[in-house]
Amino acid sequence: AMRLGVSRLAPTVARSINGSFQRQTGAATLKAISNANQSSWFSTQQLNELGSVDHAFTTDRIDKVAEPERRAFTYLMLSGVRFAYASTARVLVVKFVSSMSASADVLAMASAEFDIGEIKVGSTITVKWRGKPVFIRHRTPEEIEGEAAVPMGHLRDQETDDERVLKSQWLVVLGICTHLGCV
Repeated sequence: AMRLGVSRLAPTVARSINGSFQRQTGAATLKAISNANQSSWFSTQQLNELGSVDHAFTTDRIDKVAEPERRAFTYLMLSGVRFAYASTARVLVVKFVSSMSASADVLAMASAEFDIGEIKVGSTITVKWRGKPVFIRHRTPEEIEGEAAVPMGHLRDQETDDERVLKSQWLVVLGICTHLGCV
């Protein structure tokens, strides 16, 4: 804290006042001024006690005891805005996740039903599934035995015929050409 003392400033101020005002004022006035100089010309308050000059800080300040509804209103507004942000974020996340799921036309093409009861033993039909040909063959007992007799070393994907099919009499193969769809 800083204090302004008058003990060092008082003699110089008194001398300057004494010389300039001597002709204009009387001796009583000069004596009153010099007594005032020696006692206290400046305030001895500390700087943190002085406060605001225009008192704007104290007049504009919200009194929390006198105005509790302002605090409640502020909390209500902040809560409402946070709820709106959370709802918007939720909607955006739901839209983003739902955009990654399959559309209705893709789901309609994902499943297909075919009547295989009319296929004779030893014959094959070709159907389309998702724009690709699917070959369905009703195998004969000789074809089933021949496929079971193939040694595993000759197969690229080494699985037995029993592991590849659900029912050994039916062979379902998706026909995909490695070129540009010549099948």
